[in-house]
Amino acid sequence: MLAKPYDWVSVQMPLNVLDSQFRSFQHQVLPELNRRGIAPIGMKSLGGRGNIVTAAGIPVEDALRYVLSLPIATLVCGIDSEKVLDQNLKIAREFPPMTRDELAVVEARFKTIAGDGRYELFKTTQNFDGVAHRKQHGFVS
Repeated sequence: MLAKPYDWVSVQMPLNVLDSQFRSFQHQVLPELNRRGIAPIGMKSLGGRGNIVTAAGIPVEDALRYVLSLPIATLVCGIDSEKVLDQNLKIAREFPPMTRDELAVVEARFKTIAGDGRYELFKTTQNFDGVAHRKQHGFVS
């Protein structure tokens, strides 16, 4: 979409602690957005349905702190309860950005579970596609 003749102001895309290892928005899209002065908006920081935390066992603090340390304008966090709101506010209020070295350590720590997209189903399945988008791209609903 960035090749389209349009002056993008912002782009929302999935970014998470596992993204750097598999079909990476962090490596393939984020640098271009920053180069062109387009505001990157992160989403799916916990894998779309929280499975980066629940299934992969990555602490929510690590997952959010990792994405918040990337060169993004903001992060959209799914909040489905007051408990999650309080948790996310605490993480944001106490947020120390990770250094490049810390980011690399986190990436290396989760490399073995990140390489095939098993926790990023929005990259490998149609589970997150809406009917209109499947139809637009020629898929049967």
